[in-house]
Amino acid sequence: LEEVFGKKPRYADVAGLCKAATLAEIEAQGWSLNPGRYVGVAPGEAVSDEDFKAQLETLNEELETLNAQARELEETVAGNVAEILEV
Repeated sequence: LEEVFGKKPRYADVAGLCKAATLAEIEAQGWSLNPGRYVGVAPGEAVSDEDFKAQLETLNEELETLNAQARELEETVAGNVAEILEV
């Protein structure tokens, strides 16, 4: 490890991944150790409102399709179970 990281590896907070929280920060969060309260969100690319809306519409259409498929599968499974129980 020393060959890769050197003799004194340095720690660094990484937004969205890790953070060394102080006791004061932890106390301010009600002693919660949930990492999401401290690490924040990783920086991402900026998305315009129009692009966001288009992406959301696409995802919503996909969700509707998947929900319809799930309903069909649910009916198939229910029918199969009913058939097995009748035997």
